[in-house]
Amino acid sequence: MWSRIKTYLFLAAVGGAAYFLMSHHVIFYGQEASVIKNVYFLKKAKPNLHYTFFSLHQKKPEAVMKIAQLRENGIGDLLVQLGLISDQEKSRLESLYR
Repeated sequence: MWSRIKTYLFLAAVGGAAYFLMSHHVIFYGQEASVIKNVYFLKKAKPNLHYTFFSLHQKKPEAVMKIAQLRENGIGDLLVQLGLISDQEKSRLESLYR
């Protein structure tokens, strides 16, 4: 009986982890490719696997804001928080790529 409970707990943990990954973007930010200083999570509008893992390393803000899924889920606010762009630049890019 204990082995069956462990199996159910394991399956619940795997299912929970899969649902978390389907409902959040995991954004990596660091100055070097081998060093990840910070990991940020953005809630997705709908569960899917598009851009689940995304690195900001050596990407221009314009290139990041072109991606509709990330833009709709608030990547602009994160770029402003990290100091990569200003509020005015965020507004300009959002209106440009709408």
